Amino acid sequence: MFACHAAFVGPAVVPRAWHRAVARCLVICCAVAIVQPAAAQTRALPDSFGDLAQTLGPSVVNISTTQAPSDKGDKDSADSPELPPSSPLDQFGDSFSNRGRQGVQRPQIHSLGSGFVIAASGLIVTNNHVIAGAEEINVILPDDTKLKAQVVGRDTVTDLALLKVDPKQPLTEIKWGDSTKARVGDWVLAVGNPFGLGGSVTAGIVSARARDLQAGPYDDFLQTDASINRGNSGGPLVNLAGEVIGINTAIYSPSGGSIGIGFAIPSSLAQPVIEQLMKSGKVERGWIGVRIQAMSDEIADTVGLDKPRGALVTDVDQNSPAARAKLLPGDVILSFDGKPIEKTRQLPRLVAETPADKTVPVGLWRDGKDLAVDVKVGALNTEKLAAAPAPADSPQKVTPTIDAVGMSLAKVTPDLRHDMELGDDVKGVIVVDIDEDSAAAKQGVQPGDVVGAVGRDAVTTPEQVVEKVEAAKKGGKKSILLRIERDGFGQFFALPIDGKTNGG
Repeated sequence: MFACHAAFVGPAVVPRAWHRAVARCLVICCAVAIVQPAAAQTRALPDSFGDLAQTLGPSVVNISTTQAPSDKGDKDSADSPELPPSSPLDQFGDSFSNRGRQGVQRPQIHSLGSGFVIAASGLIVTNNHVIAGAEEINVILPDDTKLKAQVVGRDTVTDLALLKVDPKQPLTEIKWGDSTKARVGDWVLAVGNPFGLGGSVTAGIVSARARDLQAGPYDDFLQTDASINRGNSGGPLVNLAGEVIGINTAIYSPSGGSIGIGFAIPSSLAQPVIEQLMKSGKVERGWIGVRIQAMSDEIADTVGLDKPRGALVTDVDQNSPAARAKLLPGDVILSFDGKPIEKTRQLPRLVAETPADKTVPVGLWRDGKDLAVDVKVGALNTEKLAAAPAPADSPQKVTPTIDAVGMSLAKVTPDLRHDMELGDDVKGVIVVDIDEDSAAAKQGVQPGDVVGAVGRDAVTTPEQVVEKVEAAKKGGKKSILLRIERDGFGQFFALPIDGKTNGG
């Protein structure tokens, strides 16, 4: 039995307001392929990929890892060990051994993946999930030479890793290509080690660009129909010039096998990360200290924008670069360092790619007007994680009902603060009940949430919310923008004035 890591996640679903779900049936594979410069890229259908495929072999390596056996007993089988949480998706691994039985010593777990050479001295790129949890890593060259590998550095956020081996002879390296120039419909090859069978080459096209799999904050995957299976992770996706334009990372599949939907990390994202790992063994990213959410037609209309664009700021961290630049919740970031933000997910990547201490202009939309501020970018602390406790039960209180938005609200009192386990700094109006057929309920608002602001105006009483709703009605508004807070995090909701969904 051959081995590789894989992770199943289900089809992408529309996330509720507070939870993002990773698509089920998304399989992280662990095999790598490599490529070398070949013929110039052409738009004509090639007679054969033979010449190109032949140039790839010297740059392709297989990666074998050894992991400690699982200590979780019979509930975990050796063919599905739990791996450390260093991959952007949950993972399990295949092994050479069968299920361990009680009273029998559990064997070590072996898994196979792939990688490609980027420096003749022995630098090899792969996915981080290929080597996650490994006690020993070996690189197997095309001539079956086995070399022990050391980890130069890894980046769990983008699922990339850089390895180093000491070969007796210089290795054949592969060149990076420019994924931004790849068009939907362009021919590509995927090279890797599917199911541990050894180097394999498959052909297909770029099926789509900029796919967001909800696997991480910088998702920008290339999609391809070139066959990718378990064991292909870390292998390059190559254009007809023999240049790496992507690193094969995941497939969408109900069964675990290829159905023609594979995903690769684009070289435009991977190459800068690998270059940082080469220089310092770690990745530094810019940070400005805002939390954002995607724009919708309703939110755009509510704030007065012509169409959904930019990134809506929901929270600003204290003592952050954004706070010092006086950004506020409710601002819409329309540009960053001169680059327009058409889609919300563009902003995290632009910020991450900006060096710390650089001051950049940021274009905002606030109160119906354009505004420009300068923000001095800070350094991201990747170890800073937010732990969110479960929401408390709703208190049984008599409260005024805001029929316009389908919610019952209460003023924050000492008793409610205690019952709801709210921090002393929480201000606003508590949602104590909600009409299950309302637009608010459909969008994910729950009892126990706190309405902190209507638009950008803070509210502390239910009456203030009523006044804002009535004013919006008189002004001819169809929706009203509420800032809802839960467990210290804020999010904006554009709710219809009548509180009903579009369908009912």
